[in-house]
Amino acid sequence: MESSRLKSVDDTKVFIENEQNQIEIPQVLENLLVSTVLACLKQEGIGVACEINILLTDDESIREINSQFRNIDAPTDVLSFPMADIIKGKINDIGKDSDPDEGLLVAGDIVISAETAKKQSELYGHSLERELAFLAAHGMYHLLGYGHENEQDEREMTGKQETVLDELGLKRA
Repeated sequence: MESSRLKSVDDTKVFIENEQNQIEIPQVLENLLVSTVLACLKQEGIGVACEINILLTDDESIREINSQFRNIDAPTDVLSFPMADIIKGKINDIGKDSDPDEGLLVAGDIVISAETAKKQSELYGHSLERELAFLAAHGMYHLLGYGHENEQDEREMTGKQETVLDELGLKRA
């Protein structure tokens, strides 16, 4: 598929599945997750529509996923599974990573433990909304090819996340 046939970023589809029942996730919070993902794409200058899936789960489920895919038998707050060839916000090849039926770049999946998000929001003294948006941004930047393997990369990724959260009115406490 040629990039000229892809839709604009405004046509991005963010699918949210809430498989946990411990933390109430109202529609306004789902909307915030979508806004966070879109803000990350816009900040990076991604000019094509993407497909992103967000799974909200609990600690036990994310522990199982972490164990299966990372060989770490412990819960975590967020996991990302990139499906597109993107390195630091630069798309390398649209063709193999697109959904031909929808004309979307399939960026990947983000898994968030709502249970851990709640614990961390209390630990860090900020709202559940901010913590979930932070985790969505963190997961999104991994899909966009960013990491935190060294101090410089971590500072870069953290700066991008905080800029997006500031723009959404979710400044650090």
